[in-house]
Amino acid sequence: MPALPPRSIAVVLGTRPELVKLTELIRLLGSAAHVVHTGQHYDEELSGRFLADLAIPEPTYLSGIGGRPRAVQISAALGQLDALFTAEPPRAVVVQGDTNAALSGALAANARGIPLVHVEAGLRSHDRNMPEEHNRVLIDRLADVLCAATPANRDNLLAEGVPAGRIEVTGNTVVEAVRGQLPSHAQQFAELARIGVSSDGYVLATVHRPENTDDPAVLRAVLTELGSLAGELPVVLPLHPRTRARIAAAGLDALLEPLLVTEPLGYRTFLAVARHAALLVSDSGGVQEEVTVLGRPLVVVRNSTERPEAMPDFAELVRPEAELGQAARRRLAEGPAGRARLAALPSPFGDGLASRRVVALLTELGARRGGGVCVGAE
Repeated sequence: MPALPPRSIAVVLGTRPELVKLTELIRLLGSAAHVVHTGQHYDEELSGRFLADLAIPEPTYLSGIGGRPRAVQISAALGQLDALFTAEPPRAVVVQGDTNAALSGALAANARGIPLVHVEAGLRSHDRNMPEEHNRVLIDRLADVLCAATPANRDNLLAEGVPAGRIEVTGNTVVEAVRGQLPSHAQQFAELARIGVSSDGYVLATVHRPENTDDPAVLRAVLTELGSLAGELPVVLPLHPRTRARIAAAGLDALLEPLLVTEPLGYRTFLAVARHAALLVSDSGGVQEEVTVLGRPLVVVRNSTERPEAMPDFAELVRPEAELGQAARRRLAEGPAGRARLAALPSPFGDGLASRRVVALLTELGARRGGGVCVGAE
């Protein structure tokens, strides 16, 4: 059967986690993929490096979106996507997760009557203070095909009245992303040497969410606890530009002195460093998934999580004050035996075939809309 025509599947994304999680799907789609980048993460230092590292084909870029308020991002992206889909109608639109870019893509597809596939559907934190929670609920209501990463995600959707026939449990594409992008052992140890740490001898921390960075008191608490841990073993902190700016604005630069601060890491480098960390401390949703593939313990510094599958084996959810340090020391005390236990556990997020399952669903959509065509996957 013939392949889908070039650029017939619009993959709308705008952030680094979306780039990571959609890389394999884009590769499998081949020339059928039309990558549209809204520019929600717009800095060349991070996004440009991710595009190069992941070998993403050159996207169509939207303009005037990065760094703007949420409502402006969504409205600006929606207008440009509507014009793009009018001029070059895709057979389906794919969005991933819960970003402003994903919501914009979903709204634009819905407005033009284009089938919408939502990758990573059904995540719920039940925390209405998170803009992402509103985004993911809205996208799930609009989607024609909902690719739930886990059975629990499917149950969330069924409980909200989504018809079972629109839901498919595919697994999470993060599993193949980690497996595919993790460098060789030699490259992993070269990255550790470059940073100046040794395997199992450091903590890797990332902090970027507004709930931890926008309130100076909370940011101080996080940095203070990380600094206390650094008195016992090195704490590597790849510093996000937004977090760096918040630290400077709050006058907290001195709290960075005990930490091994680095520039933001490319995805492959980050995986290499995460793979050998004795412990990770992070507020990232993606890191909660990645540690389940890498077999490493994690302390999640957040008020809530939409990824309960990572708890309690791989991760522990804490507030930023003393609870952070207590949880970190408790997980570190488990030592090599604890890490070996995690390494032996399967990831709750799937078997590494999620992208292929999503491509199969796109094949069905293509067959219905294009007269018996199939995706030209490898």
